[in-house]
Amino acid sequence: MKALQGLTGTISSLTNIVISLLGLAIVVSLLGGNVPFVSGVAGNIIALVQGLGDAGIVGLVAAIVILNLYK
Repeated sequence: MKALQGLTGTISSLTNIVISLLGLAIVVSLLGGNVPFVSGVAGNIIALVQGLGDAGIVGLVAAIVILNLYK
């Protein structure tokens, strides 16, 4: 049981790091323009939001599921 708690803590820490890096990549992409490795982040997020919007109610359900995963 202790190993499972350690694994859960590690996954939670990695998730927090990835979310922080994603936020940094968005800011750098918007401010810097064509920066290697992060230039497509904003476009990909816009495409994801547009895809969820085009899906209608299924997109809404998917958005709710994604938001609940990050809580």
